[in-house]
Amino acid sequence: MSEYYFSTQALTVGYDGVPLIRDIQIDIHKGEIVTLIGPNGSGKSTILKSITRQLKTLGGAVVIGGEDLRKFSYKALSTRLAVVLTERMKPELMTCRDIVATGRYPYTGRLGLLSEEDERQVDAAMAAVHALDLSERDFNAISDGQRQRVLLARAICQEPEIIILDEPTSFLDIRHKLQLLSILRSMAKQKGITVIMSLHEIDLAQKISDRIVCVKGDHVLSSGTPEQVFGEDAMRELYGIDQGYYDPMFGSIELPRPAGAPEALVLSACGTGIPVYRMLQKRGIPFAAGILYTNDVDYRLARLLAAEVVAERPFMPISDEALRKALAWVEACGQVIDAGVALGDSNRRMAEVIDAAKRAGKYISVEDFSKRA
Repeated sequence: MSEYYFSTQALTVGYDGVPLIRDIQIDIHKGEIVTLIGPNGSGKSTILKSITRQLKTLGGAVVIGGEDLRKFSYKALSTRLAVVLTERMKPELMTCRDIVATGRYPYTGRLGLLSEEDERQVDAAMAAVHALDLSERDFNAISDGQRQRVLLARAICQEPEIIILDEPTSFLDIRHKLQLLSILRSMAKQKGITVIMSLHEIDLAQKISDRIVCVKGDHVLSSGTPEQVFGEDAMRELYGIDQGYYDPMFGSIELPRPAGAPEALVLSACGTGIPVYRMLQKRGIPFAAGILYTNDVDYRLARLLAAEVVAERPFMPISDEALRKALAWVEACGQVIDAGVALGDSNRRMAEVIDAAKRAGKYISVEDFSKRA
């Protein structure tokens, strides 16, 4: 690929001359979405404020299109870079359209009068974020989700090459989170606008980003593609997780498994066990799960939530050893919950586990279990 469009070179940032994070290296191609993640107070906002010149950098350089950021006048910089921060604006007597129109000021004359082209850009920006119906509404009287859309429209109105956003999904419900991120993705991929932002929702960061930068305290812990960065151990280290789990395959966060020896055995396959696992977890009942093939979606969750998992290699007939372990848990547990197991050539020996549970009087269908839950 071509040279990086945006980069930080040995950048050091901080406050009042005191370094907070040193030697920050971020390299971005035009049209990429790059997300900073990390714990609260780790320095994500400090980095964003430094690369937008709201904070003075303490060392190194920020380069846009081959030019040092410090060489840009503020007016020239505003035509290249737009910023959407978390601070809540409270302008007096301004409609949403008025707010969006301020994005055109870098292009107007000294009087700040909008031309027909400026007006067209305002309309286009508001249409892009589905906010035309808010045009005449008082900016202070709309919801947080609507404000975020209006502020994003203002940024779009600047016709920037880079948009920088600090926690843009804060205060938004899931519908508006998805809508906002979809707009950003379209801008990046269809218009070539580079997006740099911070997010708390690591599952969304994993799904939308081209590159991830992990910020932890006084250093950047790691950076790379989501596939390179997101891993159970990496997220545990970044966030200091000592209770619960992060599953990078599904981008899901899981609470800790119930403590203690298994009191129930769950028989399942192909996702049928997941709701049962969650019900048992919520009730604080430790359980065993099996016999599960290691490529089964149930296995992905069972390995995190179950006290014990009886596993088998994918596509292989159930072995004597796996069957022995499953039958031992039938004997040890007080109940065996059949969450739904479709029997086939490979797993036909699961029928022996089900029969053993019925003979022991421990068998419970998923329907009966759900009624008791």
